[in-house]
Amino acid sequence: MAIDYDKLTNWKFDEVEQTYTAKDTILYALGVGLSMDPLDLQQLRFTYEEDLLALPTMAVVLAYPGFFLKNPEFGVDWVKVLHGEQGIELHKPLPAEGTVVATTKITEIIDKGAGKGALIYSSRTVHDKKTGDKLATLTSTTFARGDGGFGGPTDGAPKPHELPDRAPDSSVELPTLLQQALIYRLSGDFNPLHADPRVATAAGFKAPILHGLASLGVAGHAVLRQACNYDPAKLKAFNLRFSSPVYPGETLVTEMWHDGDVTSFRCRVKERDIVVLNNGYAKIA
Repeated sequence: MAIDYDKLTNWKFDEVEQTYTAKDTILYALGVGLSMDPLDLQQLRFTYEEDLLALPTMAVVLAYPGFFLKNPEFGVDWVKVLHGEQGIELHKPLPAEGTVVATTKITEIIDKGAGKGALIYSSRTVHDKKTGDKLATLTSTTFARGDGGFGGPTDGAPKPHELPDRAPDSSVELPTLLQQALIYRLSGDFNPLHADPRVATAAGFKAPILHGLASLGVAGHAVLRQACNYDPAKLKAFNLRFSSPVYPGETLVTEMWHDGDVTSFRCRVKERDIVVLNNGYAKIA
């Protein structure tokens, strides 16, 4: 069965509403590794209910529409899909608690050819239900490895952000916990690949892997610390490409290049010296 291009690109997604509390905001921050040093007062602002702040990257877990590509009407070989890229545009700082609504749409599908897969681009806009304010626009690229050659457009894929051709200007080293995937999944992604060793082994991994969006949160923490002095209002956009999985317990080194209001970045796993997040772009106020 091939991707049904017209059906998927014209699909009307139901609006998703989510109410979240200070506890959810704290749990997200703990799930991406904040407050491993509980005496760090800057990090404590995101993990303690007194004058609580929300991490900007928490936008990725708000009013999530679910794994819609599993819908058999779309014709996607959902077992073979991978999260390729993620973008976040922040219009206002996220409230520490509240109710949000979001709508999702498929913006394009690029056919890379038979045996080469397809790229599915989607967008989600998150609003504060009470005020109507637009909080964030989330863009995502899904690599559908088993769906090339369906007869769709063959060009139009945006180029990834290029990193500067010089040594990084700064870097931040952040460890992950052995149990970090088990904490992060409580923010809404219950894929057993990140929890059950039997599922991970069957998928070809030596152990459960960390959620890609949890790794994104670690990189977001590094940029927030280095380029924003832990002020979430300063982070306006945050985009990256996923290039390799991370295992819980590994150390992420975020290398950064600072050019005016743009911070470019990538993340390496220190223990294996491998790039796991690449082509990172952050817009700083």
